[in-house]
Formats: sequence, structure tokens, C-alpha cells
Amino acid sequence: MNASTKPRTPPAARSQAFQAALGKALEGEVRFDAFTRGRYATDASIYQIMPRAVAFPRHEADISAALQVAGEHGVPVIARGGGTSQNGQPIGDGLILDMSRHFNGVTDYDPQARTICVRPGTVLSTLNDALRKDGLFFPVEPSTASRCTIGGMAGNNSSGARSLRFGKTVDNVLAIDGMLPDGERFSLSDAPLTSLPARSREIMERLTALARLHRTDIETIFPRVQRRVGGYNLDELLPENPNYSHLLVGSEGTLALTTGVTLKLSALPKHRVMGVCHFPSFRDAMETTRHIVALDPVAVELVDNNVLVLGADIPLFVRTLSDITRGKPNCLLLVEFAGDDLDALKRDLKRLDQCMGDHGFPDAVVEVIEPARQKPVWDVREACLNIMMSMKGDGKPVSFIEDCAVPLEHLADYTDAVTEVFSKHGTVGTWYAHASVGCLHVRPILNMKTEDGVRKMRAIAEDTADLVRRYKGSFSGEHGDGISRSEFVEPLFGAKLTRAFEQVKDSFDPDNRLNPHKIVRPLKMDDRSLMRFQPGYAATQPERTALDWSDWGSFGAAVEMCNNNGTCRKLAGGTMCPSYRATREEQHLTRGRANSLRLAISGQLGPDAFTSAEMKETLDLCVSCKGCKRDCPTGVDMARMKIEFLHHYYKKHGLPLRERLIANLPHIAHRASRLAPALNLRDRLPFVARLSERMLGFSAKRSLPKWGKPWKEARAVGRPEDVAGDGLDLVLFGDTFNRYFERENLEAAERVLIAAGYRLHRVQPAGSSRPMCCGRTWLASGQTDEARAEVRRSVDALRPFVERGARVVGLEPSCILTFRDEMTALLPASETGFLDGKALLFEEVLAADLKAGRITLPLADQGGRIAHLHGHCHQKAFDVMGPVETVLRSVPGLELKVIESSCCGMSGAFGYSTENHEVSMKMAELSLLPAVRKAGPDDLIVADGTSCRHQIHDGADRQAIHVARVLDQALAQ
Repeated sequence: MNASTKPRTPPAARSQAFQAALGKALEGEVRFDAFTRGRYATDASIYQIMPRAVAFPRHEADISAALQVAGEHGVPVIARGGGTSQNGQPIGDGLILDMSRHFNGVTDYDPQARTICVRPGTVLSTLNDALRKDGLFFPVEPSTASRCTIGGMAGNNSSGARSLRFGKTVDNVLAIDGMLPDGERFSLSDAPLTSLPARSREIMERLTALARLHRTDIETIFPRVQRRVGGYNLDELLPENPNYSHLLVGSEGTLALTTGVTLKLSALPKHRVMGVCHFPSFRDAMETTRHIVALDPVAVELVDNNVLVLGADIPLFVRTLSDITRGKPNCLLLVEFAGDDLDALKRDLKRLDQCMGDHGFPDAVVEVIEPARQKPVWDVREACLNIMMSMKGDGKPVSFIEDCAVPLEHLADYTDAVTEVFSKHGTVGTWYAHASVGCLHVRPILNMKTEDGVRKMRAIAEDTADLVRRYKGSFSGEHGDGISRSEFVEPLFGAKLTRAFEQVKDSFDPDNRLNPHKIVRPLKMDDRSLMRFQPGYAATQPERTALDWSDWGSFGAAVEMCNNNGTCRKLAGGTMCPSYRATREEQHLTRGRANSLRLAISGQLGPDAFTSAEMKETLDLCVSCKGCKRDCPTGVDMARMKIEFLHHYYKKHGLPLRERLIANLPHIAHRASRLAPALNLRDRLPFVARLSERMLGFSAKRSLPKWGKPWKEARAVGRPEDVAGDGLDLVLFGDTFNRYFERENLEAAERVLIAAGYRLHRVQPAGSSRPMCCGRTWLASGQTDEARAEVRRSVDALRPFVERGARVVGLEPSCILTFRDEMTALLPASETGFLDGKALLFEEVLAADLKAGRITLPLADQGGRIAHLHGHCHQKAFDVMGPVETVLRSVPGLELKVIESSCCGMSGAFGYSTENHEVSMKMAELSLLPAVRKAGPDDLIVADGTSCRHQIHDGADRQAIHVARVLDQALAQ
């Protein structure tokens, strides 16, 4: 039988053989399901390519085995770190190796020599947090530092805000350990080639000769700007004693797989100061940049007008922008000086002010000297891209000419010319980032769902490439080539050097097995079949939504707000995403959930994917903390999306008994409380706990809330006409949890509010003896119709009191904040508008009125007692931690310490369930419970959330109390 008639193995059989071989060869997990592959089909670019499999290597042997199996089956291999690339580098039709889950950590560290060797999956901020104790850091700090990995940084040759002082990644790499496509190990550094194995030595000798052969072209054509990461680093092989590892830096995983990176560390400066320079126009800022750079700052970063305008509507950034801006500047330059002499740095700020004055901008510098003020400013700068991506609608700032770099003397003319290109093609652009090195991140606003948007992208890219050539700049200055820019390597470097780059690729990877079609032999950057929004894309499910999504345009548009920037992958600071911090699973990440939802509602995961068991599993560990609502710069609201999903899922599959009981708790609580002694036996009799676990799924390892005598207001039901309207009328909203399980909190709140001089009004829904309810328990299981009825019942009862000047005050954050959040998605504004600014947490009312001098609190000195405060996730999400801190600091002799923590892990009923108990405790152990255990035995533990208090009780055997009880105990007798 000749080759032409030889039967071929069917694709399905080949795929099955590959799956079987890969699963058998690796110790680390391997996944082939559509949901997992979909979550790894995208990065932070416009592209989407479904991989064939995703593997999670645990060690080098797994990587070697994956390379060998993939090679035997003709499957390409793509290494992936944080998945934050802007140009499609870590995606492709092959096997994805997620290096971030297991393959991380330090393998060697010498603080005296200032060197460290790490695995490629190590997150930069995690590394720098560990180095800080020795006064060291890895100084290449891109805006994605909280989630990018060292391997990804080496692959892209990343830079960052301070590259003016510290250079790019390539300038700070000492050695790279890796594997060739067949799994053979090597190590490259500045050591002589004679130390290498024969094959690696032969490759490097050949490529060194290649570089020297093309010396003239390299020295003539390679851009003479610091920010040049396009092509391969053949220029690094020209010195007499090169560091051979530098050829691999910026190679985007196309030459070899990195298994270890040895880094050069730098000393942390003792002090940093910042000057925020205000400019009336964008060109003014660009023309002044080179004069500011002459003052020898560490960083000069642009914040453009788009960020100032959009950021003013994002709660996370409003306070910071207000702090650093004066008047109405068009844009800002953030100028940082760093060193060990604070007085000298303050003099640098004066020189900066003089420089601004000399160039026509007197009194245009806001000094930011205090570290506590600087951090939120850098948070704004790092979030610039994502702030701009928060634009509503289909038109978004698109990355493809993202980081072109030009010499500073041409910066103003270049930016003007690019703006003209945008205008020529009927759009505008957004600008931010590294003015200091002429590398401004620019994104035209385009609708990539349309053929016209894609056509404009191609035209703008070609016009901009011409400009970059004219100004002798670099088309790829920081974020690499990937899919977006590999096509422009040849136009910018020329045919001879491009053929040389192809020889580099072929020397390492002759069979094109590693991340193919990046840098050389590229894909078409405007091929719509490679894009997230492919021809025919439409988000069609669900046909009718249970919630109002008009603020986003539609449910689909809300899901698409996720631009894959990966902020939710950060492992410290803020709240999101607590389940990811516990599991390190992309599935349990805001980004992972949003990608799954987008693929499902657009039919890319099958016709019934949206209400499938796989989607339920994807969203199961979302604790609805709402951290993403605040921490995600694009405002992805996964908690609300989960409500929408659960509505449709349970409508199709039915509501389980446990969820039904929890949802109906407000309806049955008044009857169940009469059985308190019997119900409370559950935690005293182990067999009853085990029975509740078997029958209802409440973990036997978890205690349940203790039923007690419910709180009842002593006042008679009030009349609206009794409201005086002088600001001292309050309706104390008794939520179900505090009413039936911890009535002492409501009783304490009554005493404090009365002592402060408020008048309390009792409100009862018409024709019912059952108290008001916010609908929270129904929302938690997607029962939106029932929740809507509860909310309407409550707002109807409250309306006449609030319209006469009363405010509604509550203790439980998840309940009272429902009136600011989900209520607006359940009922039209005509029914709820009267509550705007009138539904407040207990501490919000007190803090505001104390500040206004409307009330006083007779509080006794606490003699230096310490209070440790844990914030409820919803307090953080709605930026109302400030009031509870203010109130506690108003107590004489009480020292406040705020616990830096994410979600407590209990999150309503989440932590009570058998299937969630383990991950619930993992969340708590990340920061909350260790902090509580360190507290002194006489210290107060303060937590306003019912769930938070219960988690602290179960996990640390400490009683946490509501702020109302702290104030009640402090009332002067």
C-alpha cells in the first residue's frame, strides 16, 4: 500500500489518542472539556483561539512529558502565565501549559549577591512582597504586577513605569533554564558556550555567527529607543561576551519553554515622592516631557483626559483623583523621584515645579510625598487601561498599536500625527502610560463586532507603522508581537532581518511546535476567525432576563465588560476574587466565569450551555462578595450575573430543598423561632448534625445560628405624620438575621440611636404582621419574582415615612445595601427613587451626623482597648468602610486596627453547605482568621456582617460583635 492510499486515522481517534497519552504521562491535571478550553481561549487581546487541551504541570518532568506527547501527536505547545498579554501571545490551537497554578516559587536566593532564581509561574507582586524584608525588589514593575508572572514577563520582555531607571526585563535577567521542544534541558547565561551540552552549544554558536553576519543591518535598522521588543534579540549576541539568555527574553515562548529564571535584584529606595503635573492640553504635556526627563526622575507617566473623566464615575478612584487634581486639567503627568535622602527628593519636587513654570505652567504641580497618598495614585495609573475599557457600548479602546515608542524629541509630533490618523478613519483614541521613554499606550475606539471596525483596525495599523518608521521608533515597545504585530515585523525590520529571525526560530524549533505563528510566519492580524467577536457573533441567551440590565445595554453587554485584564487574579489587596485565592483555579475567577458566560450565551459551548451543570459548577464558588463590582476596573458585576443565572438554572432544574428553606427563611422565621430549644439541639447532638448534613447538606463540621427570642420594637406602629423632618427621624430596619438570631444587636442599636437624640419610627407593611424584608435570601437562589415582591412590599411601607424626611437605617450590610443595588434591577426607578441616599447603614448615619454636628454621642473612655475591625465584603464594595472606621475612632480611648482581609468565606449560606465548607475555611485562613488569632484576649473583634461573625466564631473561637454593641458598651452611664 503506497502513501496515497494508506488509510488515515480519523481526527476524533487522533484526539482521543492524544488525550489518553497526555493524561497518562503527566502527574499534573489535564483537561479537555469545552468550558476549561474556553477559559483559556483568550488573553487580554481581541483574539480567541480554542485550544485542544489545558495542562497544569507540577514539575519539570511534567513539562518534558507534555512536550514529548504533544510532539508525537503533532500538537503545538503554548506556555501561559497570568494570561494578561495584549496581543494574543499565550493562545493558540494546541496544548496550553498553565504554569501559574503549580510551577512557581523560589529555587535559589542570595540576598548578598542580589540574585534570585524563580519558577516561571511566580507572580511578580508575590515575589516582591517576599523580597521587601531584605530591602530588595525586582524593579521591572508593569501595571499588571499583581498577577503577571515572571515567565510571562521574560516571554514579553516586559517593562513598566520605572524603566527609565531600571530598564526592561532583558536588562535584569542573568540566566534562563529551559527545555527545547523535545524536552532536552539547557541553561543559558553569560557563561562560555563550552559549558553547554553539544546541541545547545551548536544552536548558540550558529546564532551568534548569524548575528555577527547581520551586524550592519542590526546596528542600522534596530530602533534606537529603549523600548524595542519586536522580533528576536539578535542584538544581544553582538557583544564580545554576551549573555546568551537574553536571546530568549521577548521570544514569546516560540523558541523554548522556560523552567527557571535567574534575576538581578535592586535595592528598594528608602523614599519615593511624586509630583502631579497639570496640563491644559495633551500636546503641552508631550512637549514638556523631555524637559522633565532631564531632571532624572524614576518615572514620568501620563494620565489622559479619558481617565480623568471616566475615573470620576468609578467609586474606587473618585477620592484619589479629587486628592491629586486641582481645577480641570486636560491631562496629568505623574513624576516620581526615588532615593535614600528625603530632603533631596523634596528639592527635586521644587526643581520640577520650577521646570513647569519655566515652560509656561506655574503652580501646576501637586506634591504627593506621603506613601499612603502615593499608593492610590499608582493604583489609578495601573488601572488606566481598564478604566478606559469601562466605556459602555460596543465601541471599545482596542489594543494593536498599543505601545509604539518614539524618541522623546518626536513625541509631540508623533502623537499629533496618530490623532490625525484616528480622525481620518472616523474615530478617536485614548492615551496613557510611559511618557518618560516615549512609549505611550494608545488605543483607538473601534467596534470589533463589525467588519467596518476590523477594516479600520487594519488601516490604522498600517498608517501608524508608517509613522513609526518616519520617526525612527519601535512598533512594539513593551507588549510584544503576538498576533497583533507579528505581521509588521518584516515591514519594520526588512526582509533580510526577518529571514534571520526565521533562522532563529528554526534553529530552536525546526518543527514549529512551540507557539507557532508568533513573531515569524505570522497569522493575519485582521483575520476575524481568530477574534473574540467572530462573524455572526451574537449573545442571544437568555431570551428574557429576570433583572434589568439596561445600565449596560443588555445582559450580554454586561458580561462582555470583562476585557480579560486579570485584575481578579491578584492574590492580595482588595476583595476579589476570594474563591480564586483559595483554589487558584481560572474557573473560580471573575474572568473565568465571565468568559464561560460569554461563550455560553453566544452558543459557543452548545445550545444548552447557559443552564448546564457545567455552568452551575463554574459559578458555584462565586460567593457574591461584590468585590468585582468595586475592584474590577471595568465594573464586572458577577454577583448580579449569578442571580440572573440561578434564576434560569433553577427554573429549568428545580430548586433544591436546602435552597428553598434558606430562601423562605423570612417567611418561616417567626414560626421557627417558637421551636428554638428543639432547633438548637442540632449543634448539641452530633447525630442530629450528621442527619442535617445527610438530608439538607448543612455541614456537620459547621455550627448553625442559634435561634432565640426575636427582637420586637417596644414602640407602637408609627404614623408618617409623626415624622418631624428635621433629620433626626429614623426607621430602624430589623433584618431577619439580627431579628431572630442576634437581637442584642438591634437592642444595642436602639439604645445608641436614642442616646444620640434620634426619633425611631416603627414601620409595618400594610395588612401584615410579618416584618419588612429586603429579599436577600430569595436573590441568593435566583428567585427574583419572590425577591421583587418582598422589596416592593417593603418600599411601599417605607415610602410615606421617607418622603416626609425619615431615613432608613439597618445593621446588616448585605440587607441594607440591597436597597442600593439589586433593588434598582428589580423595580423601576419610579417606585424606588425616593430611597436614593436614604437607606443607610447604622454607622453611615452616625458618621455623617457626627461630622455635621447634628448629634453627639455620650461615650466613655475605653482606656486604650484595641478593636480589630473586619469589613463585610459589601461594605467594601460600596465604599462604606470609612464610616465604620470613623465611628469607632470617635470612641475615646479605643485604638482601631483594620484587618486587611478578603471575604471571610461564609458569605450568607455559602459556608454552611457540606460541599463548600473546605473552601470556605480556606478563604478565612488566607488572612482573616490568622489576624483574629493574633489579637489579644481582651481585644474587641468587630464585624458588622452576621456571616462574618459566625465564621470568626467557628474558625477562631472568638466572639465578634457588631459596631452597634461596641458603641452601646461605650455609652457613658
